[in-house]
Amino acid sequence: MARVAGLFSYPVKGCAPMVLADAVVTAAGLAHDRSFMVVGEDGVFRSQRRDPRLALIRPTVSGEGSRMTLAADGTGDVVFDVDASGPRRAVELFGVPMRGIDQGDDAADWLSAVLGVASRLVRVPPEHARVTDGKTPGTPGTSGFADSSAIHLLSAASVRGLARRLGERGLPGLPVNRFRPNILVEGWEEHQEDGVRGFSAGSAEFGYTKPAIRCAVTTVDQHAGVRKGPEPLRTLATYRRIEGGVAFGTKFAVLRQGKVSVGDELIVSDRSAQSR
Repeated sequence: MARVAGLFSYPVKGCAPMVLADAVVTAAGLAHDRSFMVVGEDGVFRSQRRDPRLALIRPTVSGEGSRMTLAADGTGDVVFDVDASGPRRAVELFGVPMRGIDQGDDAADWLSAVLGVASRLVRVPPEHARVTDGKTPGTPGTSGFADSSAIHLLSAASVRGLARRLGERGLPGLPVNRFRPNILVEGWEEHQEDGVRGFSAGSAEFGYTKPAIRCAVTTVDQHAGVRKGPEPLRTLATYRRIEGGVAFGTKFAVLRQGKVSVGDELIVSDRSAQSR
């Protein structure tokens, strides 16, 4: 029996997660997930691909989303009221123009000090109507400032399989946080998530959109905020290469909003023809 083994919401794109026991599932994914984004003075988003120190920042959002705390070791916290109605400013995500609500100078000054480069924090506006891609009925869906789809699903067995292959090369396994899933599943075989096209957990339902193609963020030590070399991409490329890149995990859109909790049974409603 497959069960939800972990729930992770990333309020600020590129920063550390909030580890949850229970999560509200909105149309854009787990509540607050990638609702905020760090940008440069030009409005272009910051990512661990170029700014690995983002991993050191631990955001916390109040349950109703009205107050945020940003914390990092060696610095004082910054706490501020979330602005959900202020003036919109132009921002850019992977070359796509969007709008964001600036969260003020206190957050900007704190981020700039931690990252060592001028930065500002923006929030998705209430009218944010981004459409993401999808390959099953009911998708495409929407998301905040995530790279693409609302939900990233990963099997714990897939992480253990990678650790085994790294061990065969004399290398240590890597923690789940290298892969930044929203939902971690226990009880499946290695890469069983590849064939899932629809599933439910708790009172929420999800539909397949695409494989999770991995990038250089997986090479960043999430506790140190620095890149650690070519792994896991080098090893993944030996057995997980598909058209478009190296796949590890699967992306989903939200078909029915609800609530999901750690320990909930994960029920597969549809599979690809190859996995039936």
